[in-house]
Amino acid sequence: MLFNSLEFFIFLPIVYFAYWFLNKKSLKLQNLLVLVASYIFYGWWDYRFLSLILFSTIVDYFVGLKMAESKNVKSKRMYLWISLASNLGLLGFFKYYNFFVDSFVNAFTFFGYQIENVWTLNIILPVGISFYTFQTLSYSLDIYKGKLNPTKDFISFSTFVAFFPQLVAGPIERATHLLPQIELPRKFCGEQQREGIKLMLWGLFKKVVIADSLAPIVDDIFMNSAGYPSSTLILGAIFFGFQIYGDFSGYSDIAIGTAKLFGVELMSNFKFPYFSRDIGEFWRRWHISLSTWFRDYLYIPLGGSRTSKPKAVRNIFIIFLVSGFWHGANWTFIFWGLFHAFLFVPLFYAKANRRYLDTPDVFESFKSFALAGGRIVKTFFLVTLGWVFFRSKDLSTAFDYLNNMLLGFTYEPYMHPRGYRIVDYIILLIAFIVFEYVIRRDERNPFRFQNRYIRFFIYASLVFLMLLFYDDGVDRSFIYFQF
Repeated sequence: MLFNSLEFFIFLPIVYFAYWFLNKKSLKLQNLLVLVASYIFYGWWDYRFLSLILFSTIVDYFVGLKMAESKNVKSKRMYLWISLASNLGLLGFFKYYNFFVDSFVNAFTFFGYQIENVWTLNIILPVGISFYTFQTLSYSLDIYKGKLNPTKDFISFSTFVAFFPQLVAGPIERATHLLPQIELPRKFCGEQQREGIKLMLWGLFKKVVIADSLAPIVDDIFMNSAGYPSSTLILGAIFFGFQIYGDFSGYSDIAIGTAKLFGVELMSNFKFPYFSRDIGEFWRRWHISLSTWFRDYLYIPLGGSRTSKPKAVRNIFIIFLVSGFWHGANWTFIFWGLFHAFLFVPLFYAKANRRYLDTPDVFESFKSFALAGGRIVKTFFLVTLGWVFFRSKDLSTAFDYLNNMLLGFTYEPYMHPRGYRIVDYIILLIAFIVFEYVIRRDERNPFRFQNRYIRFFIYASLVFLMLLFYDDGVDRSFIYFQF
């Protein structure tokens, strides 16, 4: 079920009113309602894959209990390996099986050997499998590390795994943060409800007006990149950067806002990443739940930066490569991760990877406009180059795209086959960037303006623009559903 679908707008009020009706009656019934609703939400796409969520839930629930009962580290580690093998095994089979088979065959073909009768499978990738497997793994890993005591409430744990606002595209929640909120009674808070509705409105705007309206233009340019001049290819790369940001951060806002309606606070997943002044800051602001997951459960256990410089650089390359591979079974994602690793390592060697921890203020002075503004533009340029790999179907297409875009500038006015006026979208993006800059200090409260008339004008404008830009012919699914 999509957040931006008619089914969801019918589904949400029904679950919402039933949920708060049960609030003072029974916490267990309330959690059971959310669990059933979450399974309906996910099963609306394909009910067959509910068995995978249930399998991960059962395995990690019992693994958690067994680790707590274990008397020695060896036994505890054995149960952790059961969790890792089960979750990563499912993820590896459904997401990476054909990739490894094809890569194996291509490697032998490169050296002149032909392998016949290759056994590949027509596998459907379950929506959100990369997200909920990492979420359940955080539970097992935190118990193993002694950061969390296992729950004995199977309904609460199942609700934590399948909580529908963030089930299919995050944020990837930690058991230490989300599970206690599910196990304890929630209180209805009017302010929290209003915050949730505002975030949902802002997220829908970013999805419908920014991401979905740019999608046909991006699709046309990337699918026909060989026939377009460099000016159009630059436009396509920039538009994709805003498309994926509007799509994914829009989903996160809707997820966080929806959770607020149920009295639950999810972690922030985006903090205005396109105002970053270097790649280190970008990764503290982009897909925060995933980058911190890799930091805590992979980078630090490998030794992090508290080891020798060569090993620390190795660890940096590992987490960026794994992050790229997490996004998809394609060499383009691996190269995208490798590209960001090469950008990050010089900052690490210069001890500048945590230089920018404050909120950027470009207009503080002429100097800050020149320095901070220039760094933001430079970082956005580098990130946009990486997006070309992320969006392209293969490495050859990506390199051709970059070659045609960067070498030998040529200009021709871009005319979309369906007659979209590009100037309208450029003006829209400029207005969007300006508004995001104004609200850049608080990603969870985009409409904090004191004047109620200004707030009303903004709400009305967002709704009007969503109606204006809504295109029934565009695929409205979220990009990160494929991951």
